[in-house]
Amino acid sequence: MPCKNLKIVCFSPTRTTRRILDAIAEGIGAEQLEVIDVTRSDRVPESCECAGDDLVIIGAPVYSGRIPLTAVERFKALKSCGTPVVPVVVYGNRAYEDALMELTDLASEAGFKPFGGAAFIGEHSFSTEKTPIAVSRPDKDDLGKAREFGRFIAAKLAAGDISGVDIPGDRPYKERSPKASASPISNDDCQLCGACERVCPTAAIAVGSLVETDPDKCIFCCACVKVCAFDARKLEVPRLLEVSQWLADNFSECREPETFI
Repeated sequence: MPCKNLKIVCFSPTRTTRRILDAIAEGIGAEQLEVIDVTRSDRVPESCECAGDDLVIIGAPVYSGRIPLTAVERFKALKSCGTPVVPVVVYGNRAYEDALMELTDLASEAGFKPFGGAAFIGEHSFSTEKTPIAVSRPDKDDLGKAREFGRFIAAKLAAGDISGVDIPGDRPYKERSPKASASPISNDDCQLCGACERVCPTAAIAVGSLVETDPDKCIFCCACVKVCAFDARKLEVPRLLEVSQWLADNFSECREPETFI
């Protein structure tokens, strides 16, 4: 059957995942497209029924080989009764490990029928001029491959083939890394414009006469760092600076997207 109604569901603080999902949707070419972006806490629906859709694409970034807990909790609003779904993860050029399997399992538990999957590359959240990691990914080639993947998905759906595929990963999933009680900080260049507050997915930032950040809410997505037009937001946690340097030193070779269909 052709795909008439397509739904995108995404968690994408720095928009790299969203760009990939949009490109896949272009390739699918559905008549109707709805986007449910659960990145911001004030936009998460209490429930989201997907029974009337022909296809759902669900996407999230990879944090240390797993789906961020914030995304996991927000995706739990999704419910379906056998709607075909394509899980997509976007990672920062190191490895996606168990993340795609985890997202596939989440979709299955919500009642969806996974029949494809993909892992694409996006600029790492920790990437800076000093520690460049997958800079400017997804690039033109990545987006072209995402559109091509969308066309393959559309053809498979049109042929009535919604058989499952083998997704890489291990169960039980790798253990999550402990979360440090820390966050990016604002320096004296801050203009109190509020951009960081607007993009924070966990409402960890409050901008008034100064910028206050709740380190226990921060998930180190670094959306606040990347959105700042004044270069005033910095991640200066020593351990994470070490990780950034290690990633830049050891994962400079560009990885390619992987698709499963």
